Amino acid sequence: MNRQKSPITPTLYAVALIVGGSFFVSPAVADEGSSDDKWQFEITPYLFAAGMNGTTGIGPISADVDMSFSDITERLDSAFMIYMTARKNKWVYALDAIYFKITDQPSQSWQGPLGNTSTAQLNVGMTQQNYSLSFGRRVLNERTKLDVMGVARYTGLDTDLKLALTTGPNLLPDGSRSVSASESWWDAAVAVRVAMPIASKWELAGYADVGAGGSDLTYQLLAGVNWQFSKVVSAKFGYRYFYQDYQNGAFKWDMTNSGGYLGVGFRF
Repeated sequence: MNRQKSPITPTLYAVALIVGGSFFVSPAVADEGSSDDKWQFEITPYLFAAGMNGTTGIGPISADVDMSFSDITERLDSAFMIYMTARKNKWVYALDAIYFKITDQPSQSWQGPLGNTSTAQLNVGMTQQNYSLSFGRRVLNERTKLDVMGVARYTGLDTDLKLALTTGPNLLPDGSRSVSASESWWDAAVAVRVAMPIASKWELAGYADVGAGGSDLTYQLLAGVNWQFSKVVSAKFGYRYFYQDYQNGAFKWDMTNSGGYLGVGFRF
């Protein structure tokens, strides 16, 4: 097995081990009677049921990725996702942690100097860790709440590529049938988060960020609804769109993840 400096790898934010909270949006409306000078915390495990679409490649090999959420979960080995916030006065801090592992997911199609999908199937196995640290301030604290935040996002990937179902000789450029590689990088982003009450215990929630760093461009959009059905527990659901365009030497990754999210937040 050869070791490369960069992997062929799509990011798969479309898997989760447990059902839980929304992905970046926590309830923005404090409980009646709460004090702004006291710390408020929330822990939110979540499910992001997304598919993935885009192109990834390294050197002379490129692969088109078009996977539904059900395609990805069929190959899921393990996963964990959780979002945590802490707020005091007008300041807010947040951590989003993601871990997942998939095995032998077939690529939609692939091309290289020695072969293509007419001669072999390329399977992708991956372990990914993603950690997003956020810090911001509430700039609007009326009926509608608005936070402005800075985000530092780390992505770490370990990827295995394997040829399967070949009808000819070994087709990877070095003559092997598999290759493994690792890659990691940081991105910085500017984000806004908004919440607007629409009924008793219900609010509309939105989030958007845009940034770069390791990625040439990354951005996210989220729209959803939060239901605070008890003093400490809320249900959250909506739609999220996530995009990254990353390139490092021979490696290129232009990938979108989009789909619904569902979760439960626990406030204390």
